[in-house]
Amino acid sequence: MPMIESQGSAIPRVLVLGGTTEASRLAQALADTQVDAVFSYAGRTESPLPQPLPVRVGGFGGVDGLRAWLREQRISHVVDATHPFAAQMSRNAVGACAATGIPLLALERPAWQAQAGDHWQPVPDMDSAVRALPEAPARVFLAIGRQHLAPFLAQPQHWFLLRLVDASVELPLERGHIVLARGPFTEAGDTALLRQHRITHVVAKNSGGSGAEAKLSAARALGLPVILIDRPIIPARSTVGGVDEVLQWLADPHGNTGRATERGV
Repeated sequence: MPMIESQGSAIPRVLVLGGTTEASRLAQALADTQVDAVFSYAGRTESPLPQPLPVRVGGFGGVDGLRAWLREQRISHVVDATHPFAAQMSRNAVGACAATGIPLLALERPAWQAQAGDHWQPVPDMDSAVRALPEAPARVFLAIGRQHLAPFLAQPQHWFLLRLVDASVELPLERGHIVLARGPFTEAGDTALLRQHRITHVVAKNSGGSGAEAKLSAARALGLPVILIDRPIIPARSTVGGVDEVLQWLADPHGNTGRATERGV
């Protein structure tokens, strides 16, 4: 990969804000091309995937903390490859990079789009997803991770199926069941899972990507309604959809790769 001029040096030093499959692919590409980079995990998963780059785990302390860390570590470029719903980290990255003048690029997977046979009810946020559930008892595949479970579990008439990466949540037997698994998942596997637990509704974030799309294909095949939560608002920033585009951006001293986007709900 061609070297670039950045902050007075021809050698870039990159911070990758990770946590997605795309971030891991980027980490491998940076390691393969011997780019000096640091991979950052938020620390919300007990056993994150190993990376071929130096890894730091945990928050930065908001915009001010991230800004100080970027300067201290002499970071020349930041790539935000966090989950599309890691909105606060993405907002902090926008603020810190604007304050320091460090170029920022988002590596973001496209959102899912409805297909023929889908029964989707888009909602703007978690609270709206809770309200969208029926009043009558339902068996719900709650595919939203573990951070926002409380409002759903406060609906005592429903039974919930959760799929998590680690056993960080307890659920009484009468309220549901937890499956420990890490994607990517298959349509056949998710169809079998939904049938096994007699699921009537699916609640999911519109995360995009292929690794977790199987649940939507399974819901389509079974004719199940899906309550799909829109992505949160992120300030406008340059965005690309692939690892190769990130490498091109790092190689371009003018930073011409990427398109400025702002997500709405």
